[in-house]
Amino acid sequence: MAQHPIKQPIFLAGPTAVGKSAVALALAEKIGGEIISVDSMQVYRGLDLGTAKPSAAERSRVTHHLIDVAELSESFDAAKFVTLAQQAVTEIQSRGRVPIFCGGTGLYFKAFLDGLGEAPPSDEILRAELEATPLAELLHELEQRDPATFARIDRQNPRRVVRAVEVIRLTGKPFSEQRAEWRMNTGAPMVGSSRCDDRTAPRAVPTVVVLARLSADLQSRINARVDEMFERGLVDETRRLLDHGLAQNKTALQAIGYRQVVEHLRGERSLAETMELVKIKTRQFAKRQTTWFRKHARAQWIALKPHDSAAAMAALVQVQGAD
Repeated sequence: MAQHPIKQPIFLAGPTAVGKSAVALALAEKIGGEIISVDSMQVYRGLDLGTAKPSAAERSRVTHHLIDVAELSESFDAAKFVTLAQQAVTEIQSRGRVPIFCGGTGLYFKAFLDGLGEAPPSDEILRAELEATPLAELLHELEQRDPATFARIDRQNPRRVVRAVEVIRLTGKPFSEQRAEWRMNTGAPMVGSSRCDDRTAPRAVPTVVVLARLSADLQSRINARVDEMFERGLVDETRRLLDHGLAQNKTALQAIGYRQVVEHLRGERSLAETMELVKIKTRQFAKRQTTWFRKHARAQWIALKPHDSAAAMAALVQVQGAD
């Protein structure tokens, strides 16, 4: 059987609502690619409207990977993402097609490109204990035992605080010290190499192409997206998901939109107030994503204007990603 030439992956990132999915679709159709979703929430079955998951029609146009790969009853993390993403890359390249990573979860991009290292696995009993502990107590423990991590961690994100304290308790060492030691061993494949097991081969340094928009443009797109999510039935979707374990999945419940709708269903605020809050939270999230990519990604930036076509932007991404 003839061997297909190995096609290097393209990495397309950016904040929520910037237009990544449309550009990735156009690019995939242009160059014969398949899309690997880099989204920590689209992995869950049922989280459709609130995560702006690609529609059935879009998935029929281009093959997508790492969407709907976990039940709400399951945990999903960066390690699982890397494993499944590596498998997807191998499958896509074996067909002579181009893997196109597309999403906004910076941690997943970093895990795939730079590796996961030797972080200790989660302990179910300890994790349950920590999740039941008030966030203020966890932050106090983190400040005492690892001031470096305390200084830079997102203190409004219980999941990250829990993980940091969990690692400290499991290992007896500061989380920050261990992260400095976690380097690539057998993690991400060497991009563009057909000999991924050859440790002596030179490692390609891929480019992450990051899409951006002016603040007013992005805010308008976010507002329109949130309005559409609610019009299409986000409240009903959330109500159904609560019957299937959404409230028990601490990770999925952090997804913007679902958490606020759950609070609405509990009577904490009106629907109009909930919609406005989701818009605010989404804008704040988009700002954090942009900041993350500016600090962490080996990025080349493309500024999108309101009337730029997806096809035109796909052509630019093709050129940038090939650099």
